Amino acid sequence: MMRLLNFCIPALLVATLSSAQSLVQDLKTFVATPAVPGYESQLASEIQSRLSAYSPKKDNLGDVIVTIGSGAPHRLVVAPMDAPGYVVSGITKDGYFRLQRLPQFGRLPLFNELYAAEPVLVKTASGKWINGVVAGISVHLLPGRAHPPDPKDIVNMYVDVGASSAAQARGIDANLLSPVSLDGTLYEMGGGKWTASRIGDRFGDAALIEVLRHLDRSKLHGTLTVAFAVEQWTGARGLQRLLQSLHPDELIYVGRLLPGSKSSTKLPPGSGVLIGSQNPAAPLTGLAAHWKQIAEQNRIPLREDYSAPLIPPSYLPAPPLPPRTVHLAVASAWPSTPAEIIDSGDLADLAMLLEDDLEGSSEKPAIPATKALPPPPLPARPQTAPSPEQIVRILTQTYGMSGHETRVRETIERLLPPWAKPHTDSAGNLVLHVATPPANAKVPRVLFVAHMDEIGYQVTSILSDGHLLVKSMGGGLPYYYLGHVCMVHTAGGMRPGVMELPDRWNQPGFEWPHGRNLRYRVDIGARTAAEAQQLGVKVGDAITIPKKYRNLVGHRAAVRSFDDRVGDAALISAAWALGPALKNKDVTFLWSTEEELGLVGAGKAAQQLAKESKTPSYVFAIDTFVSADSPLESKRFADAHLGDGFVVRAIDNSNIVPRPLVAKVLRIAHTNHIPAQYGVTGGGNDGSAFLRYGSVDVALGWPLRYSHSPGEVIDARDLDALGRIVAAIAKSW
Repeated sequence: MMRLLNFCIPALLVATLSSAQSLVQDLKTFVATPAVPGYESQLASEIQSRLSAYSPKKDNLGDVIVTIGSGAPHRLVVAPMDAPGYVVSGITKDGYFRLQRLPQFGRLPLFNELYAAEPVLVKTASGKWINGVVAGISVHLLPGRAHPPDPKDIVNMYVDVGASSAAQARGIDANLLSPVSLDGTLYEMGGGKWTASRIGDRFGDAALIEVLRHLDRSKLHGTLTVAFAVEQWTGARGLQRLLQSLHPDELIYVGRLLPGSKSSTKLPPGSGVLIGSQNPAAPLTGLAAHWKQIAEQNRIPLREDYSAPLIPPSYLPAPPLPPRTVHLAVASAWPSTPAEIIDSGDLADLAMLLEDDLEGSSEKPAIPATKALPPPPLPARPQTAPSPEQIVRILTQTYGMSGHETRVRETIERLLPPWAKPHTDSAGNLVLHVATPPANAKVPRVLFVAHMDEIGYQVTSILSDGHLLVKSMGGGLPYYYLGHVCMVHTAGGMRPGVMELPDRWNQPGFEWPHGRNLRYRVDIGARTAAEAQQLGVKVGDAITIPKKYRNLVGHRAAVRSFDDRVGDAALISAAWALGPALKNKDVTFLWSTEEELGLVGAGKAAQQLAKESKTPSYVFAIDTFVSADSPLESKRFADAHLGDGFVVRAIDNSNIVPRPLVAKVLRIAHTNHIPAQYGVTGGGNDGSAFLRYGSVDVALGWPLRYSHSPGEVIDARDLDALGRIVAAIAKSW
C-alpha cells in the first residue's frame, strides 16, 4: 500500500521510493529471481534498483548495504538473498548437465526428488537464463525394472536443455558452474496464503524494502545499516563478512528459521511474527523482550520457535554475534520445497513491527484480496494453416483432465480448417469425417484417434479444516506432483493450491506411498469447509498443475500434456493438409475422452460404431511412444530417439501391430520422405478398444521423454513427421 511519507524526507527519496512496487509486487519479483548461493548478483541488482535514493553499496562478496545516520548505537538489519539450488558440475557426451547441490552439506528433505522431471532455469555465462528439464523416470517404462534409479540420489540427476551432444550443450553458453534453479512464480492462494519456491528465503528481503520505503530519517538515532546478505545457506559467509567489517552493537536478522538438530515446534503459517531461539524452553530476555513489547503495543502476535544458529560451525571460528541479537521470521509450511507457503498477514505484521522499531510509519501494509485466475483464452480461428508447433503450443497450455475435456475440445474445434464440421458424440468425443465415400464404394473404413485428456486429480471431499481430499486420475509418480503447486479448476476460475506431502515427509527413512486408490490432501488456503466453498470449490472439480510451454535448444520443447496433445495436433495438422477434397476414401478423425482412465471415450465410440455396423477396418491410434531416450532409462526397449521421426508403436501393453502393416507404414513414410522409426514400448492405446469388434489397430506415435511428468520433452520435427504420415496414410491406405 502506498502511504504518505514524512515531509522532511528528501524529495529524491520520495520520488524514488513512493513509486516503488508494493510489498506483494516486490516479493513476486524476488521469488521469481533465482539466486543460488554464490550467484546472487541478479537479485542484488533488483534490490539495488529499489534503493537508489539510499545510494546502496556492495562489498567484495556481493552483500548489498545501505547505511543511514551516524554515531552510536549502530544497528545492523540483515536479510539473506540466496536459496538452495544446484550448479552444473559436468556435461555428458549426450549433452546433459550433471549437478552438484548448493549447499553441498546439510539435510534438505526430499530436495532432489522434488526437482525430478521439473522445468528449471540454467544461467549462461552471459547472464541469460535458458530453459531446461531435470530428467525423470517414465512411468510406462517402470514395470519389470527391479532396481529403477533412485530419485533422491544426486547421481541420477541430469538436466536436459534439448542438446544432443556435449558440443551443442556448450554452444549455448552454459557450462560448468552454471547455476540451476526452479521456476519461482508466486501464487496467491485463498485465505491470504502465498506459495512459491524459495519464498521462505525472500520474505525478509521484501520486508526490509517495505521498511525502507516508509523510513523517517529524521527520527533515527545513531547509525542504521540495512544489508542483504549472500551465501547464508553455505556458511553464512555474507553475514560473517558484515559482522567482521561493521562491528554493530545490535543485530536484527530477518529470515527463515533455519533447520537444526532439534525439532521445531512447527508453527503453521498464520501464527504471526516468530522469534527464533536456540533454546525454546528459556523465557524471552534482552532484545527479544523489547520486540515482545513492541508487538504487544501493535497487537501483533509474537511467538517463539526454534532455529539453528545463524552462523553454522565451520573450519574457522566465526565472528561473535552482538550481545543484542534477535532473529525475526514468519512461519512457513513445506519449507525449502517447490511449494513453500507463508501467510501474507504474517509478513505484513513483520514489516509493521520492523517499521515501528526503526522509526517508520508503523502502518500495516494492505494485502489485496485474491481472485480466481481465468483459464487460458480460446484461440482465434486461423484462416491459414498454423504450424504444427503453433497448434501444440496452444493445446498443451489448455487444461483438460480426464472427464473435463470441454476446453480442449473447444480449442481443437477453433484450430480446425474452416471447411471442417465436427460433431460431439454422447461420450464427449469430437468426431470429424474427413472423407465419406460414395454409396457401395469398396474402400477400407479408416479411423484415426488421439485422446484429449491429461492426468490430474479430482476433489472427492472437502474436509472440515478447509483442505481438499483428492484422488489421482491417471498414473503418475507421486514426487512429480506432491509438494508442488496445483490448480483447482472451479466454475469461477482457477484457484492455486498445494499438493501436500505425506506425513513424516521430513523424517529419516521416509518412503513414498505406492498403490492405487490413494487419497491426497490439497491446501487452497481455506481454514474451514465453508471458506473452501466460498472460493468456489466443489466435489468433482479437476486439479492439474500449472503449465507453460518452454522452448529448449533447437527444435525441442517441454511442457506437461504433450501426451496426447501432440497426437491431437497431428490430426489437426493433417486435416489442414488434406483439405475438403479427399475423394473415394472413408476417413474419420476422432479426438477421444478419458483415455487415461481406461480408454473410456474410445471404448464407447467403438461400441456405438459396431451397433451401427460401421466398425472401422483399420484404427490408427496416435499416441505417445514413451522413449528410453534418457540417461535414466534402460535401452533394452523403447529406444526411439528424439528428432529421428515419428514411430510405429508396433508393440505395447495393449496391442501388437501385424508385422506386414508395420512394413507398409514404413514404405509410405519412405515414399513421402518422412523420417520414421518403429519399436516396442509400454502403455496402452485407444485403438485397442476397437480390436474386439474386428478392427486392426495400427498405433503410431512420437518419441517422448519423461512421460506423465511436469516436464515432458519432444522434438517438434517428430510432430511434423507425425502429421505428415497421418495425411499420407489417409490418402493412400
